Amino acid sequence: MKLPQFPVNPFRLQLSFHKVIERMEQMATSGNQFESPRAQSLLQRVAAQPELKDGITEIEQIEKNASLIADLLSDLFPAGLTTNEIKAVSIPFQGYLFNMTDRFKNILNGAGPSFDFTIRDFDDHKFYIYSCCLILNSFYGTRFDFAKPLFYDIPTATGVIRHYRILYNADFLEIMRTEKSIDLTPDDIALLMDNYNDLALWKAKLPPESYVLKGFALITLVDVTVENAVSDLKTNLLGNSAIPDFLQKFEVILRSIFSIPDIRMGFTSFDKETGQFNNHPFGKKLPSFLLPVKLEEECRKLLCNGSYHNIMEKHSYFSVSNLPEYIRANPGNEMGMHFSEQNVQSFILAPVVKDDVLLGILELVSPRKKEFNSVNANKLEVVMPLLIDSIERKIREMQNQIQAVIQNNYTTLHPSVDWKFKLEAQKYIQHINMGLLYTLKEISFKDVYPLYGQVDIKDSSITRNLSVKTDLENQLRQLIPLFEQLHQYQYIVTAEKNLLKLKSFVNDLSIGINADTEQQIQHYLETRIYPLLKANASNGVLSDKIEYYFKQTDAAKGEFYSSRRNYERTLSLVNEKLASILDSRQLEIQSCFPHYYERFKTDGVEHNLYIGASIAPKQNFTDADLSRLRLWQLRVIIEMEMELHILRDTLPYNLGVASLILVFSNPIDIRFRMDEKHFDIDGAYNIRYEVIKKRIDKAHIKGTTERITQQGKITIIYSQKEDEQQYRQYIYLLQKNGLLTDDIEQFDVEDLQGVSGLKALRIGILYESYASINSHNMYSDLYVQIQEENIVNS
Repeated sequence: MKLPQFPVNPFRLQLSFHKVIERMEQMATSGNQFESPRAQSLLQRVAAQPELKDGITEIEQIEKNASLIADLLSDLFPAGLTTNEIKAVSIPFQGYLFNMTDRFKNILNGAGPSFDFTIRDFDDHKFYIYSCCLILNSFYGTRFDFAKPLFYDIPTATGVIRHYRILYNADFLEIMRTEKSIDLTPDDIALLMDNYNDLALWKAKLPPESYVLKGFALITLVDVTVENAVSDLKTNLLGNSAIPDFLQKFEVILRSIFSIPDIRMGFTSFDKETGQFNNHPFGKKLPSFLLPVKLEEECRKLLCNGSYHNIMEKHSYFSVSNLPEYIRANPGNEMGMHFSEQNVQSFILAPVVKDDVLLGILELVSPRKKEFNSVNANKLEVVMPLLIDSIERKIREMQNQIQAVIQNNYTTLHPSVDWKFKLEAQKYIQHINMGLLYTLKEISFKDVYPLYGQVDIKDSSITRNLSVKTDLENQLRQLIPLFEQLHQYQYIVTAEKNLLKLKSFVNDLSIGINADTEQQIQHYLETRIYPLLKANASNGVLSDKIEYYFKQTDAAKGEFYSSRRNYERTLSLVNEKLASILDSRQLEIQSCFPHYYERFKTDGVEHNLYIGASIAPKQNFTDADLSRLRLWQLRVIIEMEMELHILRDTLPYNLGVASLILVFSNPIDIRFRMDEKHFDIDGAYNIRYEVIKKRIDKAHIKGTTERITQQGKITIIYSQKEDEQQYRQYIYLLQKNGLLTDDIEQFDVEDLQGVSGLKALRIGILYESYASINSHNMYSDLYVQIQEENIVNS
């Protein structure tokens, strides 16, 4: 049987051990009393088998000389490591291996005779380009970085897929030219560099069998099953799968991690408000071994003392390796009976905890005893953080859906004001029960102080346009060579005309992008280009390329939308981060004095605060409460900026923000609009505040074209001298705590329509001080300091 050769490839293979033999020849004449005799003996045996040096052409030659080959390579294959290393002699990128270690043999025996030994996601196109890059780097001094991790996915005898990273050692290979090789110019190499997908071009410049690859390669496999499982899990997290589908994928991943082919998984949610478990947290009943039939159950009733202590109190794993013994030790326990009825013999319960709040319990079960235990439960530590984030995100999405239903049909009421709505509802019910007519009144709060702030993403529209431009350029640059080939093969007569139009689009994009550029190009592609491609999709020469092109037009997964997806993901991550900080800090400051709070996600996060005696009439409202809230607002915006500064390096787009605070010292009235289900400013005079809010962020410094907001700085807008003095006091305090820079800018704001006389302070943020954010800079410490400052100033 002939030795397997590459498919169509620039290489012709000569399997040879010449480099090892040449090393043996050096050792034979070295005079070393240990090495020389051994080398001489091997060379005598090799002399009778010249094909080992000149080139093996048939598999029978390998089999016949297996013992001699093993002796030649004994230094590379130590006998003491044969049960540990996964190693063999390989023809690079081919499935033919020999001289395998014992561990490698055992792995392949477990996979069975029908196993297809191919590299994951490695096709003939990549194979040819990789080979060409080896030649270019060796003969032309290029630095084509084509390396990427290569993997084998190999099943065990039980059906569990294990994943191995492939490492090649090419020290025993050399490349030689043949008469078919072509001398390449720098222009040729530059052309190849820009046309990875044009396989015909690569074959023209580096024809098949134009070079010889002589020698052999060593292949070593590294078991990366756990790492691969984590990578797959991260990929699933980025998707938008429904939770049942996600949990099903997660179950497959856990089978690889635990090497248990029939592992089953369930999830039971926990409602901290009711203290109950349930199996429908996402609007669908989920697989649950704790609650196989019931929808809800009290946790105390369901769990035994040991599991309750571990899961509910310690937030740690609880495992049972032998269920029958557990049931004997805990007679009458409902949880044990549930598992037994479902043919479970061992299991792990893993608490899903986010920010010290129990979200639910992950259940892993096996039909065999001792497969799950307290030791292998610790394997979950690798994947639990990812699962927790996903579950938390899914719960948040479900809560948002619930909130949307409430908002569409009723209204969303902030806890600080819902007491007044309840009083009005009680009046309505009382009148209806008495048979009297009653019209619900609009709810209003008088004499409240407004606080407005925003953390606005800078140049978001520019970045969005850049992502669109990048995607469109990528799409067009891949489409143009395809149409050039259509023209070349004369499949369609209109190819040349369309080529000119596509190239004109590329030229237009190089200049810039307009509001309707994306729509114009997309319309042209869909109406003029795609029908032509589809009409020629069956032509053998280009069918694969056309199919590949259309796959990349998928907005959810395709390459031609990757920049736009990255932009949208960046915007979402930034908004989520900013909103989560603001929301969590809001819960803390509400305890000081109740006030109305609302926020909005746009290109950044805006928020409105209203505080005053009418919102909490049972509490004594003072100027100190307003002062504390203003300091809190400034401090929390600094925290949002700092958190985002750290996050920026991990984002697909490095978006920055500029922050703004509007100070309005006069109290205003707000009224709940029944038709809009929203609080709004009440009274003609108070409208001035809304006008300023809507126009201020685009304003300029008076007499200049410079915007009042600037990245890395907070801008504070005010109109009264007392406000300036108060905020300078806040700034001084935060400077003293190392959060703001020493320089303060002060300037007038340009006159806005209907508004004049506004002034501003602008101060920089010390991002490098973030490490101290949770020490002496805590909010409560600042409130104490501001009180002390007030005492001193008084």
